Amino acid sequence: LTGCGFELRQTPPLPFNRIALIGFAARSPLADELRERLAGTVQVVATPGQADVVLQALDDRRERSVVASTAAGQVRELQLRVKFEFRLNLPGGRELVGPTELMLSRDMSYSESFALAKGQEEAELYAAMQADIVQQVLRRLARADLAAPRASGAPAAASAPNRP
Repeated sequence: LTGCGFELRQTPPLPFNRIALIGFAARSPLADELRERLAGTVQVVATPGQADVVLQALDDRRERSVVASTAAGQVRELQLRVKFEFRLNLPGGRELVGPTELMLSRDMSYSESFALAKGQEEAELYAAMQADIVQQVLRRLARADLAAPRASGAPAAASAPNRP
């Protein structure tokens, strides 16, 4: 593999040295993985005053819903979702990355006779989705431009027209 150019995916270089993570739940697995991945390239600090940038979690949740069931009411298929919404600011309040929502979902068959195995499969699917979201967040952090101020009147994203 040394001559083929293959290289494992790594954390992209980030344009800052210190980051504070705020707004996460006390036991957020996504926050833990994000801290772990960031620790290799930047310093994760406890307070926004010590940081170059502040990553604020607006929403961090896992959802599980029944997609299909039998006539007897037994669950046959589940949909698992991981949703993460965040923004990136400077400690002074200037927005670098506006509110961004990342959502992943996976469908999973379910059988009560294999409940233990399906529980393990569910945990593995959540872990894979979480790792994907962390990688997407890191790519967005790598593109943050700390030097260029945003135009004060420019919207962060195009809005849909109001329809009656």
